[in-house]
Amino acid sequence: MEESNEVPTIEQLTEHLRAGAHEDVLTDLEQYESAAVEDRKDALQALRSFATEQPSVFTSVLSGLVPFLTDQERSIRLTTAKLFVAIADAEPETVSAVVPALADRLADEDEFYYVRARSAEALGYVALDDPDAVASPEILADLRIGLSFDEPEVTEKLAKALEYVALGRPQRLKHHVSTLADHLDDDNELVRYHLCTAITVIGCEFPDSVVECQDALRTRLDDESDYVRGRAAEALGLLAQSDAVESPVREDQLPTLKDDEASFVRERVQFARDNLTGQMDVAERPDEVGCVEGIRNETESVVEEIMAPDGDGQCAQCGLVLPEHGPPMCPRCGAPH
Repeated sequence: MEESNEVPTIEQLTEHLRAGAHEDVLTDLEQYESAAVEDRKDALQALRSFATEQPSVFTSVLSGLVPFLTDQERSIRLTTAKLFVAIADAEPETVSAVVPALADRLADEDEFYYVRARSAEALGYVALDDPDAVASPEILADLRIGLSFDEPEVTEKLAKALEYVALGRPQRLKHHVSTLADHLDDDNELVRYHLCTAITVIGCEFPDSVVECQDALRTRLDDESDYVRGRAAEALGLLAQSDAVESPVREDQLPTLKDDEASFVRERVQFARDNLTGQMDVAERPDEVGCVEGIRNETESVVEEIMAPDGDGQCAQCGLVLPEHGPPMCPRCGAPH
């Protein structure tokens, strides 16, 4: 790439964004495509910070950001992917237009795995809002297949994206429940949580689909994570409502509730027990248990709880344990350390 230093200042670029001068922004971005590496980095980092505060101003200029997803510098590709994540989190409908570009990054096995992870995350946010935009067989296959072969940091984002696909439209994954269940024993708690939640969401609409993974769900009843344990009980409770199986789990196989048991587990074990015994009173069931909308409303706060640090030496952003003299950035989420 031929580099030139004759580019608008970052202040001019952001001012054009604030003013809604979309054509000027697109022209600015086109000039930055041939700017010096450090100028490109600085501009993309500034835009990423801007997107966390005012994501809506990017609505009409996303096409100008797409070329940076294939920049020669992987740090620029990563910053651009993170920029799309920030926009997709707040304005997912606007990112639908660039799904093909994000899908290409996800599908590129030679791409830096953090770029692939962030691309998957952005696609997940889009799927939550517009399921059809991320419903092509190719994209869904890349998300599922990657669970087996990708780096842990990518797998986590793939699992999150699959959960969001399920939340957006459960039927998209109802024939792939067994594939999701194959990874319920992943070492990463977030992977287990996202996939168990995806299966539970599918079970809300299609309880018969869960029958093929009942063994994996029963195993998760002993998971060290309260949230995985609770979701597994919830999914089995939904399966108990189905005619596809006489009883997915014996009542004595459900976790024994301790006096200080987390409410997340307690409510879902009770939900499963009531369904197994035919004593379920829908009027008394917590709103967030056993229904797609309830799961959708609470899943973000659950992830925040899982990621919350529980001691020193952990990333404040994602909870990954870090060595005292570790890298300046968290290798999982990229947050400063």
